[in-house]
Amino acid sequence: MRKIEHIGIAVKDINVSNDLFSKLFDGGPYKIEEVESEHVITSFFRTGTNKIELVQGTNDSNAISKFIDKRGEGIHHIAFDVPDIKSEMARLKSEGFILLNEEPKRGADNKWVCFVHPKSANGVLIELCQEIESQKIGD
Repeated sequence: MRKIEHIGIAVKDINVSNDLFSKLFDGGPYKIEEVESEHVITSFFRTGTNKIELVQGTNDSNAISKFIDKRGEGIHHIAFDVPDIKSEMARLKSEGFILLNEEPKRGADNKWVCFVHPKSANGVLIELCQEIESQKIGD
């Protein structure tokens, strides 16, 4: 893992939260995107070299909506940038971590993603992210 890629924050209303974080960071999001496969809308902010992702569920049965129902709005996950997501997935699996998906999925902000189950990471949901440079991964 090379660096923290972003911190994900679960929100009930992306528009209200965009206004709040725009005031906090003195500037708006650089990208707003719907990830249909996950039933979420995301909004990304930069502050210095760091990124914050706001995530709102688009229905009541997705992971974000369920998270908010149980815990309320707040920090949902921490994402790490990796150079080769497939090899990092294999390494973590060999170390006993539980992966939530067997293959990388297309995520927001032009990334391949895979999540590590919080039960195997001290209660923290970890996201692995690799920039999509081509349709092939793990080459």
